[in-house]
Amino acid sequence: MNIKIAIVDDNSFLINAVKEKLSFFEDLNFKFSALNGSDLLVKLEDNHNIDLILMDIEMPILNGIETTEIVKQKYPHIKTIMLTVFDNDENIFKSIKAGADGYLLKEINAQDLHDGILETLNGGAAMNPSIALKTLKLLRNPLNIENQQEQEDIKLTAREIEVLEQLSKGLSYNAIAQNLILSTGTVRKHIENIYNKLQVHNKIEALQKAKKNNLI
Repeated sequence: MNIKIAIVDDNSFLINAVKEKLSFFEDLNFKFSALNGSDLLVKLEDNHNIDLILMDIEMPILNGIETTEIVKQKYPHIKTIMLTVFDNDENIFKSIKAGADGYLLKEINAQDLHDGILETLNGGAAMNPSIALKTLKLLRNPLNIENQQEQEDIKLTAREIEVLEQLSKGLSYNAIAQNLILSTGTVRKHIENIYNKLQVHNKIEALQKAKKNNLI
């Protein structure tokens, strides 16, 4: 397996640190780096034969969230993992809304980064423990939504809550699968559903804010 990876970060020191983590694994193949979103978009025009982008959030010119949205529209086959210093709630949920496939913190060790990349390419979504915990809080007590259907759309199932609780303890997909007596594929599917619910939640929240401010 040869996984082609691009790194986007406005700090070249951090690019090198991530490159070094990738270099431990023969199946990870670093292709190129970019210093901001617009630099990445130019490089992708020449070479979009990339499997996955590790994307910083805070960047000049075009930040990671805006860039992810554009990449998802233009190159839907490319997966994106946000790699950031902060697990700031708003950034997490904006990233997920923009279509990010995973969210990891920069201090992650090489093995966990490798596992997160593989999980994401296999259709799962990398999600670190503190983010799982925040998602649990957010979707357990969703907004006061009047619309019954919308409330159902973002309500977590009992199984999804169990998966998030296990994720928030830092367990791997395999360990979660064993604990809950599920296949790893099923765990992955649950995490994908949770990401979708977060995206729906964000859309509803944005609409509610707009209505409140008489924008629509």
